[in-house]
Amino acid sequence: MRKPCCDKQDTNKGAWSKQEDQKLIDYIRKHGEGCWRTLPQAAGLLRCGKSCRLRWINYLRPDLKRGNFAEDEEDLIIKLHALLGNRWSLIAGRLPGRTDNEVKNYWNSHLRRKLINMGIDPNNHRLNHSLPRPAHPILTSIETIQMKNDMNNTQRYDNDQVSDARSCLDDETPRGSLTLPDLNLDLSMSFPSPSSSLGINRDEDLEKKNQH
Repeated sequence: MRKPCCDKQDTNKGAWSKQEDQKLIDYIRKHGEGCWRTLPQAAGLLRCGKSCRLRWINYLRPDLKRGNFAEDEEDLIIKLHALLGNRWSLIAGRLPGRTDNEVKNYWNSHLRRKLINMGIDPNNHRLNHSLPRPAHPILTSIETIQMKNDMNNTQRYDNDQVSDARSCLDDETPRGSLTLPDLNLDLSMSFPSPSSSLGINRDEDLEKKNQH
């Protein structure tokens, strides 16, 4: 079995003092990180090697980035978590100055809840349709813009259809030439006069008498 890095009975536990922090800083600046199993004895510290490593990585190294996470850092953590899952050391490696423990704690305390409030499952980063999605200002504004765009597109489509119909009529019949043909129909009616009809009847009677 692998031997422990130190004897638990002869090591200090609890909070680090300023003197211990300074000893660790001075040693690493002079000799580098090296092997954490032998570093505490070489630096004159009654601490476990693991405790020295975590103290240096999470609190003492000079390139640590303090303060709140920026918006671009949050977006990057969400994207990397969708690709890598809970591999916090790999995610923290893409965030200069951030530690894996810090990124993990920020995910569990803030980002996970943020995705749930947006209706997104934090485990697979997909929309969760089984849960009621609360109103979120970002999603509400996006949906409002999408609805306006759909209405504008529908109105433009209708206008295009009307304009296309008008253009077809304009192409088939030039403007100003749509006139009705002059049929010149004479709708007047003439009736035979009584005198003419009487004359015809008299001629017929004379012919009949002559035949007899």
